[in-house]
Amino acid sequence: MELRTSNVDRLDGGTFDVCIVGGGINGAVSAAVLAGRGLNIAIIDRGDWAGFTSSSSSNLAWGGFKYLENYELNLVRKLSMSRNRLLKAYPSNITQLGFLAALDKTSPFPPWLAALGSSAYWAIGNFQTHRPSFLGPEEIKNQEPVIDTTSVSGGIEYFDAYLRDNDSRFVWNFVRQSIEAGAVAANYVEMTEAVRTDGGWSISATDLENDRSLAFTAKAIVNAAGPFVDGLNEGWGNSTDHRIVYSKGIHLVVPQLTENERVLAFFDDTQRLFYVIPMGRRSVIGTTDTRVDTPFTEVTDEDRDFLLDQINARLDLESPLTRDDIISERCGVRPLVVTNDGNDRRDIDWTTLSRKHEIETDLERRVVTIFGGKLTDCLNVGEEVAEEIESLGFVLEPDNEDWFGEPAEEVRDDFMRQAKRMRLDDLRHKKGVEPLSERLWRRYGRRAFAMLDAIREDPTMGEDILRSADYLRVELHHAARHEMVTELEDFMLRRSKIDLVVRDHKLRDGDGLREVAEILFGEHADAKLAAYLGTEVAPA
Repeated sequence: MELRTSNVDRLDGGTFDVCIVGGGINGAVSAAVLAGRGLNIAIIDRGDWAGFTSSSSSNLAWGGFKYLENYELNLVRKLSMSRNRLLKAYPSNITQLGFLAALDKTSPFPPWLAALGSSAYWAIGNFQTHRPSFLGPEEIKNQEPVIDTTSVSGGIEYFDAYLRDNDSRFVWNFVRQSIEAGAVAANYVEMTEAVRTDGGWSISATDLENDRSLAFTAKAIVNAAGPFVDGLNEGWGNSTDHRIVYSKGIHLVVPQLTENERVLAFFDDTQRLFYVIPMGRRSVIGTTDTRVDTPFTEVTDEDRDFLLDQINARLDLESPLTRDDIISERCGVRPLVVTNDGNDRRDIDWTTLSRKHEIETDLERRVVTIFGGKLTDCLNVGEEVAEEIESLGFVLEPDNEDWFGEPAEEVRDDFMRQAKRMRLDDLRHKKGVEPLSERLWRRYGRRAFAMLDAIREDPTMGEDILRSADYLRVELHHAARHEMVTELEDFMLRRSKIDLVVRDHKLRDGDGLREVAEILFGEHADAKLAAYLGTEVAPA
C-alpha cells in the first residue's frame, strides 16, 4: 500500500484545481485527461477503484448494435467511433471479437433484417471491423456445434471488441495514468463534507483504512459518482436537468461452453438480448435488464434460474447447466439517464433506455456532473469533461492524446526482445494460456520491464503463486507497491479476475492465498485474509 499511503499524505492539506469524486470509468478517465493536460487533480473514491458499476460490465467495447432498433443512429455512430479509437490505442488489451447471433422463434427480427442491420452497423463504424456475414442454420451448427439449431432460422456474425482482462483493471490503468501525470489519487477515502467558498470548495474527508480525518481545497468538483451522482448533487444544493434511474444486470461465470473465442448472442423469451462471452477458460452468461429502485443489488435465485433456463434452451449440451456449475457471479446497476421532470419513468418501455451519457455544468457552483455512460464511451466522456472544465475558466494544455493508450510499438518490441532472450515464455506450459511475455506486457506495459529484471535476479519471482490462477509472484510484489491494493478483494476481484474464474474452495484450500496476503499486506495479512474469507481469524 506504499503508493496509496503517499497519495493520502499528499491529499491532506492539499490545494487542487479540481477534485473528482468517484473512481469508476468516468472519474478515472476524467482524472487522466485533466492531469494529462496540466491541471492539479485529486480523485477520491469511498471504495476501491471501479468498485461498483464499473466492475460489473460485460467487458465489451461495442458500438451499440441493439440501439439501431430505436434508430439512435447518432449514438451508435459515436460509440462505434470510440470503439475504433480504443482498438487502435489499446491493441494488446482490446481486440476484435465476433458476435454470432442465432435467431429463432423468440427473435423479434427475421435473419434477413438482422443481416441488413449488421451491414448498416459495419458502415456506421467506418468499416473498421471485419465484414459481417449471414449464416444459415447448417453454417451456424458447423461453426458452433454447441448451439441447438433445431428452431434456428438463420443468423449473422458481426464484429465488435472486448477487453482481454477485466473492466476494473482497465479503469485502474486510467487512474495510474493520472498519477503518473501528477494527480493525487486515493481509494477508500470518503468525502464527508464539501462547503462552497469564494475560491471554490473546502472539502473534508475520511481515510476509511485508518480512520484519519483529511481536509483539502479544490477550485471545482467533478461529480463522477455513477449511481450516486444525484445524492451528491442534492447534498450540495445543485439542481440538474437530468437524473439517474437504475437497471440491474447480472452475469454468471460457468465452465467454458465453447473453445471458439467469440460471443454467442441470443434473444431470450422476452425478446431481450443476452450473451455467452468468453473469459479465458470460462464463459460468462448475461446480462439481464431489470428495473430496480436502489443501486445496491444482488443476484437472486430467480435471476440465476432465468439465465440458466434461457441458455439451456438454446445450447446443445451434454447435460443442462445447473446452479452447481456457477463459478462466480457479477451483479451491478446501470445508471441510466432520464430527464429530471418528476416523472418516475415507470410508464415507458424500460429496455429502450440506452447507455448514453449527459454532462452538466453548474457555472456558479463550479460543479461538473457526469450522468450515465459506459466503458466504450470513456474517451468521449474525458474530452467532454475537459471542455466543461475549460468553460469554468481553467486553462488546459493542448490535447496531444497522450493521456490514454499503450506505449509505442517500439517499446513493446524492445520488451518482447528482452523476454525472448531470457526465454520467459519457456517458464510456463499450460494449455489455453497466453504466453507470459504477452500477458505481462498487456497487464503492465512499461512497468513489465522491471518484472523481467526481478525474475532475472530471483527466478522464484517467475513462479505462479496460486496453482489455480495465472499470477506470478513478481506480480504480487508489484501490486503491493504500486496498485493501491487496500483489501484482499481489491486484488482478487479487480486488479485481477481470479475471484471470477476460480472456484472459492480451490482458493480457500490452497496454501497460495496466505502468501498472497503476506506479500500484499505484511504484518496485516491475517486481518486482511480473515476479512476476505469472512472469518474472525485467518486460517493457519
